[in-house]
Amino acid sequence: MELVVYLAGQIHDDWRDEVAQKAKAKNLPLKFVAPQTDHDRSDNIGEAILGKQPSNLYKDAAASDINNFRTQVLMQKADVVIALFGEKYRQWNTAMDASMAIAMNKPTIIIRPESLIHPLKELSNKANVTVETVDQAIDVISYIFE
Repeated sequence: MELVVYLAGQIHDDWRDEVAQKAKAKNLPLKFVAPQTDHDRSDNIGEAILGKQPSNLYKDAAASDINNFRTQVLMQKADVVIALFGEKYRQWNTAMDASMAIAMNKPTIIIRPESLIHPLKELSNKANVTVETVDQAIDVISYIFE
């Protein structure tokens, strides 16, 4: 049985590669999908498809529509969602994706550092599991296959 895992979270570092490597090291049958990780592509997809927009407001709206469409399609096909909240970057997209996963009744694991316990308490309460590290998230998924 292969599981599809949607990796929600910031796109500014290689945390997704870390998850994939750790899953591979445990021989877990997982396929990973994620939001568009090319920041420029994500920001400019609306204009790339729909043409030049009259202002940044419309440019962002067009890109958001297409990015949200992509996220919805991939998340609906996912068996599990992992949402990583880190210390360094603002996490608006992560919060939106985690909320969407929970609303879609997707099994959801939130990874967040101890410093974000309070700000994420309601979201953590709605997720299936909340952990502090990638290793712990991989261990939770690994438990499925025991």
